[in-house]
Amino acid sequence: MRGNTGALIVLGFSPAVGQICSGGFELDAPFSATRLRELAKMDGAIVLDQSGSRILRAAVQLVPDPALPTQESGTRHRTAERVAAQTRLPVITVSKSMRTIAVFAAGERYVLEDSAALLTRAHQALATLERYRRRLDDAASALTALEIEDRATAADVAVVAQRLEMVGRITDEISGYLVELGTDSGLLGLQADELTAGVRRQREFLLRDYAPGPGRAQASPARPGGPGGPDAAGLAGDRQLSGLSADQLLDLPAVAAAIGIGAEDGLGRHVSAWGHRLLGQIPRMPQATADALIEHFGGLQKLLSASADELGRVPGLDLAAARTVREGLSRIAETALLEHYT
Repeated sequence: MRGNTGALIVLGFSPAVGQICSGGFELDAPFSATRLRELAKMDGAIVLDQSGSRILRAAVQLVPDPALPTQESGTRHRTAERVAAQTRLPVITVSKSMRTIAVFAAGERYVLEDSAALLTRAHQALATLERYRRRLDDAASALTALEIEDRATAADVAVVAQRLEMVGRITDEISGYLVELGTDSGLLGLQADELTAGVRRQREFLLRDYAPGPGRAQASPARPGGPGGPDAAGLAGDRQLSGLSADQLLDLPAVAAAIGIGAEDGLGRHVSAWGHRLLGQIPRMPQATADALIEHFGGLQKLLSASADELGRVPGLDLAAARTVREGLSRIAETALLEHYT
């Protein structure tokens, strides 16, 4: 586009592509932007390998099946849509007059936006992500303190789940911008990674913490982590939460119902955690050990009140590891309560 030429580019070569190629010449040369621009000055399509690292053919006339349906009007775009449908490979068109770049793939047509506009939107999304991450951290810290005191309600959990989902959706939007920006994305990807560090893990632990299990109102006969237990219910909650519309995500009762803690008595209902979130904050804590502790004690409150000797009776946990767990839980509880009340 910067070279002020049109182009028709096929990303990949297969027998299906070979069958519809006519004329042109074979190159098999390393890809470079300069070579692509110079070859685009000639009539015909350019064929790259699937990785985009080599230019295989140039000045090729593509003759796809004319019976394939197309919604395009221009010759180049009609050809691109049909070639993408027939070969199942991505096809790129560059319009010289319209100064647009379109990608035809998987039955869709996507028009790339200008990099400057995309950068502006990406920076705005990053600023929004930073605000939501702060709100998420505040809500998660408050929930931790309430869990330790055994005063958490369905509303407290729903707020954290809501903010985790919001952060996830903004992150997905930024990921799309980064893909489209390519080399222009610069440090945006690093900033996004820093802002979302640990969010996926927090989401997993929260959903597992409040999944149904033995001794609860929605009790399942399975043990924690077993088939039909908190792990399976957590996965179901993850799908339900992801499936909420934007309006539903702002409705806390809908969020609570999606993650499996909704009830007729409302959001003020007391809920208890299994302890996955707190154990996940202990450095170098193996997941198998955390699962064994939760299965043995059956809930966060019993874990918090257990002594090192009692923790050491859990299969696979020696006394030294038990003391580490005991000290870690005490430190987390002390810090959480201190932050909450100051």
